[in-house]
Amino acid sequence: MAELKPLVQLDRVRKEFGAVVALEEVTLDVYPGEIVALVGDNGAGKSTLVKLIAGVHQPTSGQIVLDGEPVRLSSPSESQRHGIEVVYQDLALANSQPVYMNMFLGRELVRGPLRQLDRPRMAQETRQLLDELDIRIDSPRQTIRDLSGGQRQGVAIGRAVHWAQRLVLMDEPTAALGVQETKRVEEIILRMRDRGRAIVIVSHSLDQVFRISDRICVLRRGRQVGIRATPEVDADEIVSMITGLR
Repeated sequence: MAELKPLVQLDRVRKEFGAVVALEEVTLDVYPGEIVALVGDNGAGKSTLVKLIAGVHQPTSGQIVLDGEPVRLSSPSESQRHGIEVVYQDLALANSQPVYMNMFLGRELVRGPLRQLDRPRMAQETRQLLDELDIRIDSPRQTIRDLSGGQRQGVAIGRAVHWAQRLVLMDEPTAALGVQETKRVEEIILRMRDRGRAIVIVSHSLDQVFRISDRICVLRRGRQVGIRATPEVDADEIVSMITGLR
């Protein structure tokens, strides 16, 4: 059996903003079909790390490697071209548009010599994806503003799954949701992992981290404190790593 190779590798990645060192030599491999949680206090560097992989920022030094090849992710669109999608807290959804248009936002399907929007096909593909991920929305033609918070999050995650070939980055995907909607979104995330996607998730909820992650990467003040396999660690050790108190 062939050895599983990482989809994404961060090799001694450092990020400086002027005199401020936001990240210092972070090294991380992310494999297909796994969820890696990024944890740490505010200012630990979690969002900066996500933005580096998303192409929003570029490393000051070190490199990002995809499928064994070093790449320069110079913009979010460049990151998307490499099969990386992001689900931000604000979701980046068009509230006045139907679900299917949000699923293909910026990548709409067209047909015919006049290149008209192929709305039936987009709606059909959206319905199929919603069913596969068990995202409970009555119709792909529903308007985003008419959905619950959990349903909107489901649409954002579904869009990421549809387009991501390598990695889905998630920044606090359930921060604004209640208990039941959080549970539903976590189920969707786990199904996304089962489809072979690599997932990096930022979460302040250690309960959530221990429910859904396979490995935990701890950052503190821009430094990588350590990486632990979730089944082999407890919350007390992770808290100690986050705070520096042992």
